Amino acid sequence: MSLLHRYPAIDLAASTVAITGGARGIGLATAKAFAARGANVAIGDLDDELAERVASEIGPRCVAFGLDVGSAASFAQFIADVEHRAGPIDILVNNAGIMPLSGFLEESDQVSTTQINVNLWGPIHGMRTVLPGMIERGRGHIVNLASLAGKTSTPGAAVYSATKHAVVGLSASVRDEMVDHGISVSAILPSLVRTELGAGLAMPSAVTVSPETVAAAVVDSVRTRRGATVVPRWIGSAVDVANVLPSGVQEAARRRIGANGLAAAANTSPQRSAYRRRIEGQVSGE
Repeated sequence: MSLLHRYPAIDLAASTVAITGGARGIGLATAKAFAARGANVAIGDLDDELAERVASEIGPRCVAFGLDVGSAASFAQFIADVEHRAGPIDILVNNAGIMPLSGFLEESDQVSTTQINVNLWGPIHGMRTVLPGMIERGRGHIVNLASLAGKTSTPGAAVYSATKHAVVGLSASVRDEMVDHGISVSAILPSLVRTELGAGLAMPSAVTVSPETVAAAVVDSVRTRRGATVVPRWIGSAVDVANVLPSGVQEAARRRIGANGLAAAANTSPQRSAYRRRIEGQVSGE
């Protein structure tokens, strides 16, 4: 049996899509991409005012609600609100994520905890909330936004990298549990995305991607039901090859390109100051 025959088809023009972290960046681009294909789109975001504003700009098929993905209760309320307004959820995109930058020993427990709550507990809460209904209906698709950092070493963002490694493993494991229920789980692993989250990181343009490119991969996963997709695709092959090299060779390569200093340089750059202040407010609860 082919991969696609395992899963009931989803008609985007008749679907309800819920997207976390939908007010900015990849989430916003994804909301626009699904809405352009006729889907009913609901975005959830910690910044509920911004979410409502961008939803109104997207159009009448888009609604917005406040959402703290690190809270199971908040996620349950979000899903209930979405289904009350737009019907049962066909597609959930767990996109919300944060990436503070600092050395591992310099990062506070509070910052690490916030990352784990958003980047890992967010997808866990989301899947545990929507999967029972999807199982009952015998169909559904979940997309978890991971990162290329989920397949590589990321000095200066160790806890972030750990959460993304976890999301990759979580997605693959839940995917195997759900296949007999007609539900697919896909992980999307972008390289550095040109959004506020990646601000200040000096990377060659060849390895950076736009949020619209990532959004296109998210939408395409509804068609392919592929388990994991690296964006851009060629980097995934390069990383797979690099990961089988001896650790000493990998470490020497990272030193040669100055990987260990990229995060530190980015964190003090003017381009990253607005994002840093926003994350600091989120960590402190302001």
